Amino acid sequence: MTTLKMEHPAASGADSVDLSALAADPAALRAALAEADPATLMLVLVQLTGDHGLLERARPHITGPMNYHETMPDDLRAEIRTRLADTLLDYARTGDPLPPLPEGDFLQEMLSTAVGEHVSADYTAMMREDLEAAQPDPRGLIWRHRPEPAALEHFPVVIIGAGMSGVCAAIRLGQAGIPFTIIEKNAAVGGSWYENFYPGCGVDTPNHFYSYSFELNHEWSHFFAKREELWTYFERATDKYGVREHIRFETEVSSATYDSASGTWDVATRDASGAVTHLKARAVISAVGVLNRPKLPDIEGRETFAGTAVHTAQWQEGLDLKGKRVVMVGTGASGQQVGPTIAPDVAKLTILQRSPHWVVPNPNYFAEVSEGMKWVLAHVPFFARWYRFQLFWAFADGLHASLQVDPAWDDGGKSINQVNARHRQFMERFLQSKLAGREDLIAKCTPSYPPYGKRILVDNNWYEMLQRPNVDLLTGGIAKIVPEGVVMADGTLVEADVIIYATGFQASKMLSPMTITGEGGRDLHKVWGPDDATAYIGTMVPGFPNFFMLMGPNTGLAHGGNVIFITECQMRLILTALREVLETGAKAIDVTPEAHDAYVADVDERHARMVWTHKGLTNWYRNEAGRVFALLPYRLVDYWKMTKTFKPEDFSLR
Repeated sequence: MTTLKMEHPAASGADSVDLSALAADPAALRAALAEADPATLMLVLVQLTGDHGLLERARPHITGPMNYHETMPDDLRAEIRTRLADTLLDYARTGDPLPPLPEGDFLQEMLSTAVGEHVSADYTAMMREDLEAAQPDPRGLIWRHRPEPAALEHFPVVIIGAGMSGVCAAIRLGQAGIPFTIIEKNAAVGGSWYENFYPGCGVDTPNHFYSYSFELNHEWSHFFAKREELWTYFERATDKYGVREHIRFETEVSSATYDSASGTWDVATRDASGAVTHLKARAVISAVGVLNRPKLPDIEGRETFAGTAVHTAQWQEGLDLKGKRVVMVGTGASGQQVGPTIAPDVAKLTILQRSPHWVVPNPNYFAEVSEGMKWVLAHVPFFARWYRFQLFWAFADGLHASLQVDPAWDDGGKSINQVNARHRQFMERFLQSKLAGREDLIAKCTPSYPPYGKRILVDNNWYEMLQRPNVDLLTGGIAKIVPEGVVMADGTLVEADVIIYATGFQASKMLSPMTITGEGGRDLHKVWGPDDATAYIGTMVPGFPNFFMLMGPNTGLAHGGNVIFITECQMRLILTALREVLETGAKAIDVTPEAHDAYVADVDERHARMVWTHKGLTNWYRNEAGRVFALLPYRLVDYWKMTKTFKPEDFSLR
């Protein structure tokens, strides 16, 4: 048997492929192709050969973007693998240049065939950009008139936070030659993926898509990676791009104050020893995110509990739950990862649920990536990009239409339009099949609100866990907490050794507890009020020149995509804004109040027609007044276009 030589790089920035690795061991190539997704292999072969007929033959057997949507007959699969191996070996022998991505209608056909549905021309440019992986990267800063080195040296930028978005910002600034310093409150990079290490912590977006577009990783062990592997990915990127030497760890930003006369920001920091330092910056990029300040429920007696109490985002290293009586408060994203992970080990798990979530299955959620698939991702040209496109489409805008309220649709508030109703029926059938014979659990687990009103969760064997003999699901409400455990609203005492709070974050308090002071002494938190953050394209606020936010107001996602995509879009806008300052010699750039207000008005008007403002629905996406402050109402392609197209009339130079 031929063994695969797994000497490929863990990650690839530029997508160059050394075909000599294929020619060195043809048998290994053929063995690896046997483990890779046939639909994606077909796309590679079509790009290499221009075989339109193959595209037509494969099309009827591809009904969706995921590997489990492909049903090609065995003889067609075998033909694709054999022809692709022969074609690649021919290229390796001749040294001929590989063909570029097709143009026009042919590319459109490839895109549509790849995902089993029509891909409109509206998406072509965005998808082409990701598929081509061109150099220089159009998502980075491309100078029109590169400033002199001295001008760049005197334009220091402070980045607040070294999580996913902060590291991305640093990499892009470094590539542009703009000096930067990152202030990071933790002892390591990674943000949420460093702070969260509760049992079962992982991603619910396929990680071959949940990665920087410029830093693909071919070595993921699973299609949906767990926390340790994700954190390691950001650690590697930090080192590969020389970011670590620019980070001040265990240091927090207490304030940032703008000086109009000099066009600089004074950034006050405090390190672990309590020492205060002031940094001068020409620009500040906040990359602190919104899901990093744990929220504990306001329950009478919470501090009196005699056992161990822990929030999922503040997990205690070494916490041993084996044989313990555990109460878990909350059934959202973290709760549904923790519960099934710890249930086999605890003596008793009592789950306290305020409202249920919709849960969907994914056949790949627990699946490992085979060694052959990893090899193909690393060595076969175009494969990783086509595979990423399929995942991109699967988790992009397909759900967007189902989020729009149809005023003429009325089924008692269970759904908001016909498509949404079909999704509800699918999810109901799934949970009913999993909980067959348990009418009590079916009643407790069926949400009353429409699908997507709250975050949709990927099934982590949640329903199987609920049927374990040592697991109870209670929905009656909490009266108080006492030293012995939790007293329910009906007076029942649930005794506990450990209480786990899977209760989310203080998402509405953006940029807290920092003080951000702009022009004329303007305090950003007073501008926003206690919980009503707004920003132009989620990135800039008028009166705060050269102050930018990553993952700011109305940039969260609840219909698809991933936050890395949003971050890269925002960095493109930020880099373009900084280019305007540097190339013109201006002090700073600011968004106009008119552009900001028009954008926010459009966001609010769109949200008024979407599921998250559904009557009677509560979620963390909305503030006390009911305004959706957290989520993006647009399609991903719309946001990509917004951040790609710089509108000079929306800005003023100082």
